[in-house]
Amino acid sequence: MRIFLTGATGYIGGAVLDALVKHGHDVTALVRDNEKAARVAARGGRPVVGSLAEPASYRAAADAQDGYIHTAFDAASGKGAATDRIALDTLLAAARRPRTVGTQTPATRFVIYTSGVWVLGRAPEPVAEDAPVNPIALVTWRVPHESLVLDAATETLRTIVVRPGVVYGGGAGIMGDVFKQATNGLVRVIGDGNNCWPLVYDRDLADLYTRLVARPDASGVYHANDEADECVNDVIAAISPYLPNRPDVRHVPLDEARSKMGPYADALSLDQRVRSPRARALGWAPSLRSVSGSAARLLEEWRTARV
Repeated sequence: MRIFLTGATGYIGGAVLDALVKHGHDVTALVRDNEKAARVAARGGRPVVGSLAEPASYRAAADAQDGYIHTAFDAASGKGAATDRIALDTLLAAARRPRTVGTQTPATRFVIYTSGVWVLGRAPEPVAEDAPVNPIALVTWRVPHESLVLDAATETLRTIVVRPGVVYGGGAGIMGDVFKQATNGLVRVIGDGNNCWPLVYDRDLADLYTRLVARPDASGVYHANDEADECVNDVIAAISPYLPNRPDVRHVPLDEARSKMGPYADALSLDQRVRSPRARALGWAPSLRSVSGSAARLLEEWRTARV
């Protein structure tokens, strides 16, 4: 299929790009500059230089695609939510326009939007895709964006929202920050550390996207996490034996963390147990079932990615 992808040089989008190319899809990827364009081309994508906030820079490239996957988020500008809405409006409009090239095309197009489990809020008991949302302040804006995508579904357009857990693997992400702090000898944990993070390996997450692309009946909300229900303290304890020195752990009171980190502190202190039955019904099964059970491998991945 011909697929338009945003965020192809990002943490999630990079894994999705590799998975799509591996499965033989023709991927047009929006990138910010020529350096990122070269990276995408080297990995088998077709780069288009542009800006999410400037639809004119990629509208033509987005036309005539069979599907659209939005993984990008512009956190640096301070206008991430507004830019996200611009991108969604542009991609949904492109998905509704008639295709002008190609004859061997799927009967329906698709739009996949990447949200996240933080829209669920605190979830000390397991919650699945049908749970009501209760977003923390950091991501309240994502809820109407999810609705925008889901409500756009028609007989010829299937729309999907993916809510990844905290992504791990490689050298980036929240778990990458934990590995870095642990390697440096001091891990700062927000709260008492007994809260669970829903976790998912980056390559396993990318595999879910490829399954959603391939299934013409896939639509609606899909969670993506390994369901190991690992608490932050347990993860740190699991990786510590594989470090040269056991790191110190400082538990930072939430109020103190909020004063320094803002609403992000609440995200790191969330206690969530998330289930992904709709994703598993597609045959999706994470190859890595926990960080704790793969600590040595993941630390080596992190070290290799940092070189």
